[in-house]
Amino acid sequence: MLLRTRLRHRGLERALARYAWTGEYGRIWIALALAGAAVDRPRRARWLRAGAGVPVTLALNYCVKRLVGRRRPRLDGIDPTGPVPRSLSFPSAHAATSFAAAALLGALCRPLRVPLHVAAAVMAFSRPYLGVHYPSDVLAGAAVGALIGRALGRLG
Repeated sequence: MLLRTRLRHRGLERALARYAWTGEYGRIWIALALAGAAVDRPRRARWLRAGAGVPVTLALNYCVKRLVGRRRPRLDGIDPTGPVPRSLSFPSAHAATSFAAAALLGALCRPLRVPLHVAAAVMAFSRPYLGVHYPSDVLAGAAVGALIGRALGRLG
């Protein structure tokens, strides 16, 4: 509630809405994995497996969403910023794919590990700030993504 009332700032809302758009279906993380595959030819297969971890995370996250069945938040008199997904809310797929990608891509490029996790945290923060998730949705999504990212990282 605090994020949608007292901490609202139009410029920040616009910036976070644009950033959240890049996280739809994990597109920013897949693009980073493809860029890594293009630049780091000796480890191309590892970069591609890391990128494939994003849709795997998305699919597993969807299964959890269906089990839980939580609806998106609605605050009286305060509209969300940008489009509201029609899907269920818990856990946040943006947070899940972002933290899975941070784990998978960070393992391939250690200097980017912290910046990737910061980028994932900003992506997660954007969701309740924009009014399309509860804070618990993004916390659960981050946990789901981190677990899947670590598990998939151990496989590859």
